[in-house]
Amino acid sequence: MNMEKYQQKTIKHEISCVGVGLHTGNKISMVLKPAEINTGIVFHRTDVAGRNAYIPARHENVVDTRMCTCIGNKDGVKIATIEHLMAAIHALGITNMAIDINGPETPVMDGSAAPFVFLLECAGIKVQKAALKAVKVLKSVSYKDGDKEVTLSPADEGLSMHFAIDFPAAIIGHQETDLNLTAANFKNMFCRARTFGFLKDIEMLRSIGLARGGSLDNAILVNDNTIMNKDGLRYTDEFVRHKMLDAVGDLYMTGMPLIARFTGNRSGHTDTNALLTALLADESNYEIVDLPSYMAELEEKQAAEQSDEDAAFMCA
Repeated sequence: MNMEKYQQKTIKHEISCVGVGLHTGNKISMVLKPAEINTGIVFHRTDVAGRNAYIPARHENVVDTRMCTCIGNKDGVKIATIEHLMAAIHALGITNMAIDINGPETPVMDGSAAPFVFLLECAGIKVQKAALKAVKVLKSVSYKDGDKEVTLSPADEGLSMHFAIDFPAAIIGHQETDLNLTAANFKNMFCRARTFGFLKDIEMLRSIGLARGGSLDNAILVNDNTIMNKDGLRYTDEFVRHKMLDAVGDLYMTGMPLIARFTGNRSGHTDTNALLTALLADESNYEIVDLPSYMAELEEKQAAEQSDEDAAFMCA
């Protein structure tokens, strides 16, 4: 068994980027830094003075889920649109990192998680000398709001995911996709999927302070049944792939990996955060496992079961 897979990880070197906030339109500078064992993922607003400027990326710190995931602390300090960065962090298995940011929102980059995957890989990933813990789901938990529904169900190992969407626009329509979350699967099939919006909604969103930094450089824009971006789509089903990407980011707000099966139907940030709240509200729904010990026991159990099957076959 490759024990490094089940150890905590951080990045080897500090790395930075500059971009525009999708909703604020502000120019944002962000620095990703290594962090010690058991730190978790912690955001730090470097432009805030006189108040607590640190916000751990945890589901209990989610304060707004309109069009993005926004976290905040008791001093009213907030950071929005963290889901694409969190998806990259989750997929690459990084457990400890400090994120310095000089504004209220992460930079949107190209609207996908690919630039963040690139940054993290350039920084390098360092295996730390501490066991990784995981949230193992023991009972199925669901959250439903009208035709939107999300569910977490028990699984033996890893995080497997299914997502489906339905939009009136024929160019999107019904799409569904699956993901067994590994760094390779995420990089190869999902990380380049961009956020999307509808031309008819732009004025309304900007009137309430959203989408002010959105452009054809960082989002797919749909007008009736037309893709406004001159280069078109990166995948024929880019819309559902991006919704899956969002879910990968939002599910990491547990603060540790999940051992579960996730199903999302027409859902978004609000639904996924409500699902995590419901899951973690009842300790009979889950257990925290030491991942190296858990995986060693699972492999031993699977080997014994295979041996029994082989013996039964030989006797038949």
